[in-house]
Amino acid sequence: MFEKMRVFETEIAGRKLKVETGRLAQLANASALVTYGDTVVLSTATASKTPREGIDYFPLSVDYEEKLYSVGRIPGSFLRREGRPSEKAILASRVIDRPVRPLFPKDMRNDVSVVNTVMCVDPDCQPEQVAMVGSSIAITISDIPWNGPIGAVSVGYVDGEYVINPTAEQRKVSQMAVTVAATDKKVVMIEAGAKMVPDEVMIEGINRGFEECRKIVAFINEIKAAVGKEKFEFESKEVDPEMFEAVKAFAIDSVRAAMDTDDKNVRDANLQVVYDAVYAEFEEKYPDSKAQLDECMYKLQKYVVRRWLLDDGKRVDGRGIDEMRPLNAQVGILPRTHGSGLFTRGQTQVLTVCTLGTVSDAQLLDGIDEETERRYMHHYNFPSYSVGETKPSRGPGRREIGHGALAQRALEPVIPSEEEFPYVIRLVSEVLSSNGSTSQASICGSTLALMDAGVPIKEPVAGISCGLITEGDRWMTMVDIQGVEDFFGDMDFKVAGTHDGITAIQMDLKIDGLTPEIIRSAIEKTHKARNYILDEVMLPVIPAPRAELSKYAPKMITMQIDVDKIREVIGSGGKVIQKIVADTGAKIDIEDDGRIFITAVDSMAAEAAKGIIEGIVNDPEIGGLYSGKVTRLMDFGAFVEIAPGKEGMVHISQYDRDRVEKMEDVATVGDEIMVKVVEIDSQGRINLSRKAVLDEMDGIEKPIEAYVSRPKTSGGDRGHDRGGRDRGGRDRGGDRRRR
Repeated sequence: MFEKMRVFETEIAGRKLKVETGRLAQLANASALVTYGDTVVLSTATASKTPREGIDYFPLSVDYEEKLYSVGRIPGSFLRREGRPSEKAILASRVIDRPVRPLFPKDMRNDVSVVNTVMCVDPDCQPEQVAMVGSSIAITISDIPWNGPIGAVSVGYVDGEYVINPTAEQRKVSQMAVTVAATDKKVVMIEAGAKMVPDEVMIEGINRGFEECRKIVAFINEIKAAVGKEKFEFESKEVDPEMFEAVKAFAIDSVRAAMDTDDKNVRDANLQVVYDAVYAEFEEKYPDSKAQLDECMYKLQKYVVRRWLLDDGKRVDGRGIDEMRPLNAQVGILPRTHGSGLFTRGQTQVLTVCTLGTVSDAQLLDGIDEETERRYMHHYNFPSYSVGETKPSRGPGRREIGHGALAQRALEPVIPSEEEFPYVIRLVSEVLSSNGSTSQASICGSTLALMDAGVPIKEPVAGISCGLITEGDRWMTMVDIQGVEDFFGDMDFKVAGTHDGITAIQMDLKIDGLTPEIIRSAIEKTHKARNYILDEVMLPVIPAPRAELSKYAPKMITMQIDVDKIREVIGSGGKVIQKIVADTGAKIDIEDDGRIFITAVDSMAAEAAKGIIEGIVNDPEIGGLYSGKVTRLMDFGAFVEIAPGKEGMVHISQYDRDRVEKMEDVATVGDEIMVKVVEIDSQGRINLSRKAVLDEMDGIEKPIEAYVSRPKTSGGDRGHDRGGRDRGGRDRGGDRRRR
């Protein structure tokens, strides 16, 4: 029997939020069609009727599906349909997953699937926020056990004012973009990108978001009271308390001794001995219960670690609560890459490699938002050998994509603009060894690689994580958590930033939320830690970006021409620009606003291409000297091409100082000669003289090439090995012409 359709409405940030239930997707456990502005998202929650056997985790999947019809576009793929999720869709799925997962019963093994389908997009109302609220509504009104609901908002900071759910225009000028999800009591998720904002600005922004989330939670509870279903009973997979107490009594001293080391390999080897002893001791009393014994050992290790921290102030590896593991930084590890940086924190080690490319190497995006191109990319790889395991590489998973995006967000505020540094930048972070906080190590390694490559970043960035242990009202935070503290702790609070402020935050949580006091403690501790990393570890190795690019990096020259001249540089069917590329070996990119990017491994090749283009776009000047090629011989003289598409005529009387009877006697098609412009008539015809050049060179020791004129460009230019800043148009318009 289908439910009756119900509609609920409220207002968030001055815009109406409408929730419709009971009409769509009625075979799911629950669904909600959520409309905010003109953004429409269908959120569904579905659970299996029986638990999945043979697993020791809660099987939750969260999907965020972008449909290009939502923005009135047809997919650009060969099949003309959506394929695998875009990177932004994967990141949105992760942002929704993180706040909802901790609120499910940890001992439930029924599969739960939360699916958000983006059906219509209003640029002023971000669909990711709508999907997060929709997910909360769908799970809350379903019969699936859950300790929600949660609310979610985005917080911006524009002209010194906090803005809830900023519009598209406000997001462009906002100093930060903070996503906050919370129950009515605690914050359960923070995801932030910021332009080096102070700690207090970030903390207050999170608090403002928390207050708005509480209003949304109250609204969702009203919906629950009206249409919510009774939660179903599930088969708990909680370990037998009697079995746990028996294992604890037998193995706790052995577990303490095994874990008391700063070496992950030693710890794992020690624990394997304890596991084997536990299996041998209890195989008769608890036959066919290896999985349950493993769960008991997991709980026992968690108990030991938490008791050490809360009761003794002791960390597994013997460090102080706010003491970091041994740190090391190196640059220039790889001799022929454009830049490389190696950052080591304890047994966590990440190598980042920087590659510089031309503007045509920018990544093209095909998603539902307004971003169509990306000139700065950050990729993160986590091979199995980094944790001592063996499994084949299958490409990046959601975790790898998420960690790469976090590092990209952390460094984006310090990346120079295209006008300042006209290169595409790609960073690849290779995790070589992992024992906690690899994403933050990749941020540090990436800063090193950028500086080693000579990228003029605005400020160096470092990242560090903060952990948490709670028990009732007791709690404590500690910086630089290693793997075992992350595994058995309650939080991984990652913060990246410069000396001046925060650039990124990502919070992973395993409990029902954080109080404002815990959030403040984490931000303050990570601030001190990242300053230490910058001042004591990274900057002593490389205090500033290198003054010159690697000799293996492409050399870039930028210039500005009149838009009306673009056609002349390209030529009919691209013939002119293709010839310039063939003759010089340079790569040339022309934009619709008249900006030209010339790239070559050899800077002389780039200069040669620039000179040819200058000759094309600038009208010849009377008195100017040019190197030209003879293209045609006539009875009365020779035609000489002084620039692609520009010819002048040397009369037979102006070819040599001696009398010339026949042109064929002194010239051949293809000859390279120096000529001077002596006249440009009213019809634009160019008269040249080779004789005038010869007369001028009498008694001159310098080679004639030294006197070849370099016409001024129609717009100023500045080019050197690190790129140039054009003085013409700043904004990119239309598609880039690539050759």
